[in-house]
Amino acid sequence: MSRTLGTVVRGVRAPIFREGDNVVDITVSTVLNALQDNAITARDGDVVAVTESVVARCQGNYATCEQIAADVRAKTGGKTVGVAFPILSRNRFSLLLRGIALGAEKVVLLLSYPSDEVGNHLVSLDQLDEAGIDPWHDVLSLEQFRAAFGQVVHPFTGVDYVAYYKSIIEEAGAQAEIVFANRVTAIVPYTDTVITCDIHTRQRSKRLLTAAGAKVVLGLDDLLTAPVDGSGCNPQYGLLGSNKADDDRVKLFPRDAKAVAEAIGKAMSEATGKRIEAMVYGDGAFKDPAGKIWELADPVVAPGYTSGLVGTPNELKLKYLADKEFADLSGEALQKAISEKIRAKDAKQSLVGNMVSEGTTPRNLTDLIGSLCDLTSGSGDKGTPIIYIQGYFDNYTNE
Repeated sequence: MSRTLGTVVRGVRAPIFREGDNVVDITVSTVLNALQDNAITARDGDVVAVTESVVARCQGNYATCEQIAADVRAKTGGKTVGVAFPILSRNRFSLLLRGIALGAEKVVLLLSYPSDEVGNHLVSLDQLDEAGIDPWHDVLSLEQFRAAFGQVVHPFTGVDYVAYYKSIIEEAGAQAEIVFANRVTAIVPYTDTVITCDIHTRQRSKRLLTAAGAKVVLGLDDLLTAPVDGSGCNPQYGLLGSNKADDDRVKLFPRDAKAVAEAIGKAMSEATGKRIEAMVYGDGAFKDPAGKIWELADPVVAPGYTSGLVGTPNELKLKYLADKEFADLSGEALQKAISEKIRAKDAKQSLVGNMVSEGTTPRNLTDLIGSLCDLTSGSGDKGTPIIYIQGYFDNYTNE
């Protein structure tokens, strides 16, 4: 065992990407320059990842609130529109709500409680207990909610999202009615035209709404699936994965992310002579233990990636081997026995249910690597929208 480092993750500083830029060329040239400047040698299995934000920006994949409104009017009729289970986010949903409200005469807003889908809390479980309210049974009007909990201010943002979302709807010229429930069908008595805004449970919500008699059932993934009045679009995800670009525009999730990843991987492999994998990544999939927020507001962690990133980890638990199977060994003999065990494993054989793999992370490689990238790049001013990973697929036996 001569190598003293395992997985190494580097944030790569990049120029500011602009609309119309060639994201593949800039990413590849930036990484190659970084490798040369820092005397880093590319190896087989290295991963280049670029955030979805710069891919969408280079594509010019934007939409205005008026373009969203036009699509809402065309697909709902523009009268009373239900908006079910949005997340509580100024960045992720405020402009989408404004666009929807601009395209409707009235918006019935159904908020889940005590938190939204990704863990942003309106109230705490303790507050529910104190008020004697069952969130899975009780449907609350705005008046009932205020009587029980008063003003509810988000601890991190200082925003009362109930008041904020109500003001967005009314400032757009629509009437607002707010309901609190955790069954999506609770909105059907108010309107039979619903846009369900949940991300990862959207297919179930659509099914339940349709079964409950709603006549028009849409998800955010059904809006802006094609250009509207010159807008950008995303045929697969629509408005899902979008976020605020400026005061009147959202940046959509990138199109053709798989093709972008494959082009980056191909160019990097040709330039280095090594097998380089590539990925376009968005929000990571992890939960903040303090704020209780589940980070994944994008529909997927990685909208595009090369074929070498398909699959799940196939790892042995070294602790189990050392403590159980080879408990009588130590030192060089233990290292040799574990190394031989690792070399003997079949890379194609599933270790699910096998004790030697218990405790290893049973997640898709793209979710794991994408989360690692998101944690490394951050979402602020680090200036590292490109991530270079080495050694991720190595194990104890690699020299």
